[in-house]
Formats: sequence, structure tokens, C-alpha cells
Amino acid sequence: MKYSVTTVSLPEMDLLEQVRFLSRLGYDGIELRVRRNPDDAKASGSPSPWGFHKNDLSPDNLAKRASEIKDVLSDHGLALAGLASYIKCTDLEEFKKVLEGAVAVGAPAMRVSAAAPFSKLDSDNYAAIYGETVAGYARCLEFSRGSGVKLVLETHGGTIHTSASLALRILGNFSPLDVGAIFDPNNMVMDGFETTGVAIQMLGDYIGHCHIAGHRPIAGERDANGTVQWKWECCSMAEGLYNFPEMLRWLKNIRYQKFITIEDFRMDVCNELKYQEAIDYLKKIEP
Repeated sequence: MKYSVTTVSLPEMDLLEQVRFLSRLGYDGIELRVRRNPDDAKASGSPSPWGFHKNDLSPDNLAKRASEIKDVLSDHGLALAGLASYIKCTDLEEFKKVLEGAVAVGAPAMRVSAAAPFSKLDSDNYAAIYGETVAGYARCLEFSRGSGVKLVLETHGGTIHTSASLALRILGNFSPLDVGAIFDPNNMVMDGFETTGVAIQMLGDYIGHCHIAGHRPIAGERDANGTVQWKWECCSMAEGLYNFPEMLRWLKNIRYQKFITIEDFRMDVCNELKYQEAIDYLKKIEP
């Protein structure tokens, strides 16, 4: 298995610091966040995963920084696992910017989101979002096909692709040579869980990447009718709800050879501790 870390969870480090850190801990690769820093984020406070990042990689500068990125990774023996980009399949101009950078830096995959989120409100229309997403992916593939960059769709809450089967309903319209799923059980324990062996076998060649982290439910307050409102908190993988040894066994069974990326957003645990703990645990449970 090949392990990497997403820089979404390392906002306080610049590129060189991120690469040196992961290389020292024994990781094989790195997944780079590609997103514009909010205009007022730097002035408003300290770095945060979804706010200001010291390593400022964006659709606007990725291609320009490609040589720098490749040199730094090569110097420290790390591979580029993929790009954690934040673009919709319907935003073709933004997509083309990131694709240009992905090709320049040699990224094997870039994340591309559905046409719209799904908030579970009565006004949301699954059929419309699905149709727009399939059409959007088809347009994106006109530019990416043959580039060596796979477009990957993450199983994620608040979307129409929370589960493996829902993601495959979109991706199955295209070849697994061109598109894939980010299999993210950390998200799916909250929304979209399907039996691990079934989900992994069903996706098969469509698994283009994996995201993992620990999550567990905690009971919150009761509403006026007495229904418990469940909340979720980050934790170590060993203490989380998902069975990661089972996941690794099934990935081995299908001869999965791409990256498994860790994303740990615990703010009360230092990076050194949580990422050393993570790689030690994964190597211990490898089948």
C-alpha cells in the first residue's frame, strides 16, 4: 500500500515544510490542495484547513509552480498522489486552469465535484443535478481524455454521490481509464455507508483514490420530540467507527495499487503525533 497525506490538513506549512515533514515520517506521497485563499483569510487569523493556507496553490498559479513542485517532491522522494481541487464539473474555465496545472505537474488525478450539492431540502432535485453532472463530466472529458489525468469524484455527504453505488451511477457513464471514485469511508460512516466488500468490488477499477480518517458518533441533545441529535467527532482511525483492516483486505483483493490519503482534522492533536500514529497504525494492520 502507498500512503500519503492531504495538504488540506497542513495549512500552517509551506510546500517545502509539508514535503520534509511527510518524508521524515515515512510517507510515500502527498495530495496537494488546489484552492484560492479567501481574500480576507490571512488578515482574519491563523491558517485553517478551509481558510488561509501558507502553501498557496490555486487554479491561477498551479501551472506556474509545476517545476518547483516537481523538484521539491523529487528531492525528498515523494510522489504526487493527486490534487484536492475544489471545482465543479460545470465550471469549464476553472476546470481547464486546474487541468493545465495537473498535466504540468504530473498529477495522476484531480478531484472534480458534481454540478451542485444536495442539502436534502425539498427543493433539491436529484434528477436535475444528476443530469447536469453527467453532462458536465462529459464536457470536461473532452479536454482531459488522453492527458494522463483521471477525474475523480469523492463519496461525500451533502452530495448526490454519498455512497459507492451513487458515485458509480454517475461514473459508470464513462470509462474507468478516464474517471474514478475517491473511496472515502470516513465520509460514508456519516452518510452513504455500504458493506465494505460489496462497495469495493462493485467499484473495482473505478477506485481512483482513497481518503481515510477516523470518525465516531456522539449523542447530542434531544429535540422536542425526544429524538437524539447525533453529532460526529474526529478521532484516530483505531478508535473510529469504520473497520480499516477490512478495507485494506478488500483493496488488496482487488489489487489496488494507487494511493491511500490520510486527512486528519483534529485541531487538538499536533501534526507530528497524529500523522506518526496514522502511518504506524496502517502498517500494523496491512494484510
